[in-house]
Amino acid sequence: MEGEHIRRHHKHEPKDNQCTSVLVKHIKAPVDLVWSLVRSFDQPQKYKPFVSRCIVQQGDLKIGSLRQVNVKSGLPATMSTERLELLDDEEHILGIRIIGGDHRLKNYSSIITVHPEITEGRPGTVVIESFVVDVPNGNTNDETCYFVKALINCNLKSLAEVSERMAIQIRGGPTVRV
Repeated sequence: MEGEHIRRHHKHEPKDNQCTSVLVKHIKAPVDLVWSLVRSFDQPQKYKPFVSRCIVQQGDLKIGSLRQVNVKSGLPATMSTERLELLDDEEHILGIRIIGGDHRLKNYSSIITVHPEITEGRPGTVVIESFVVDVPNGNTNDETCYFVKALINCNLKSLAEVSERMAIQIRGGPTVRV
């Protein structure tokens, strides 16, 4: 089923100087809960650990909306300007393009899709994120993909932790202390 979702929604056509990849994360939380976090274009810091602040620059959240994301120290950047390219609440699809910033992620574009599944007899979610980005001068395709995949994996791990903690709280189970 993951393969079908990837073929249907994660179509990138990289140029010679670009790299692309697809990452998958299974989360033990209902799809609506996970989607509520992913679709928060105006509040990515809810689950993205490297984001310290986000300011949406154009009123209502819609295709073309811009956000300025401040990045926590420790990364080779301090800010990024990003545009909402796709937001489909029925199909659970979010597309983002980086259009500026003091980093080396030029022509970066990503698609995140969120799909229901049953995990251990409970509602669960499969999150698929794909990207395409220019390979900066002085770096190889492998180095660039490795760096971006590491960032996305951190975000997906955090998304799982936040979602699963929220799901436990909603079910009325024991709270998890981190």
